[in-house]
Amino acid sequence: MNTPLTQKSTTTEIRERFDQDVERFSNLETGQSATMDAPLVLELVANTAALHLQPGAAVLDLGCGAGNFTLRVMQEVGPVASHLVDLSQPMLDRAEERVRAAGAVSVATTASDLRDLDFAENSFDCILAGAVLHHLREDADWRDVFAKLHRWLKPGGRLYVADLVDFDSPEVRTLMWDRYGCYLEGLGGPEYRQKVLAYIDKEDSPRSLPFQLELLRACGFSSYDVLHRISVFACYFCTK
Repeated sequence: MNTPLTQKSTTTEIRERFDQDVERFSNLETGQSATMDAPLVLELVANTAALHLQPGAAVLDLGCGAGNFTLRVMQEVGPVASHLVDLSQPMLDRAEERVRAAGAVSVATTASDLRDLDFAENSFDCILAGAVLHHLREDADWRDVFAKLHRWLKPGGRLYVADLVDFDSPEVRTLMWDRYGCYLEGLGGPEYRQKVLAYIDKEDSPRSLPFQLELLRACGFSSYDVLHRISVFACYFCTK
């Protein structure tokens, strides 16, 4: 992560890239190939959500892409009242189409930057945040967003996060990003490795898992735990 935060991709640049990438994000079975644990994380989040959600639950899907997380949760829980949020209108259109076709109780959509969102207190039984928080930049962004997520959840509601994560130790960071680069090279060769790591460096600003878990505690979540971690990816949940 060599690009300074002030030189990272703008919201407009990120939206334009995702506008052109709807098909790649529309495969429920494989997820995204560059994400090492995508199919497993979809399964883990859906199975865990089914332990506390009932049909008709209010579910907010942040950075919903083409709707994979909501679709997979509905496979385990049944129809939910879905609110889909994404920067990209083409992504939202595809997600709404798929979630409606899967039998959702209701579907609402919002095209917005996560930082600009606002919902009433205690609005949702569950919030899904798949590969979206790594677009936050300054510490203040992270604090403000985590405080919002806590406020929007109903008492006893849960937040599920699956995302790219960094490491606080410079030596470990170097090691783990190199290992991820080797994974990418195995998928598509040296050019694919360079392409993916270059756009991550330009577009993303992930934080470490300890940073995020401590922020959950500071924002008032009553408990949290890690469902899965591999290389530079992690999945966790927390309860209000």
